[in-house]
Amino acid sequence: MELPLPWSLVLVAAGAWNLVVWPRFWQRVSTDPRARDAEGRATRFFTVHLVLVVVSLVLGVAVGALGVLTLL
Repeated sequence: MELPLPWSLVLVAAGAWNLVVWPRFWQRVSTDPRARDAEGRATRFFTVHLVLVVVSLVLGVAVGALGVLTLL
């Protein structure tokens, strides 16, 4: 099944958006005081946001790749 060009571009744009936004978000989370406890260990705040960022980046790459493949 071939996607119309506008939908392929939407997929590429959505993938690119994820790859631009989430690393910046991670920079802010990793320096947030709630990310580490008094002993310097990662908190649940850190872990939950790490999972969120990793899953979002993986999905962003997959969606972007799907968009590129449908353009070819």
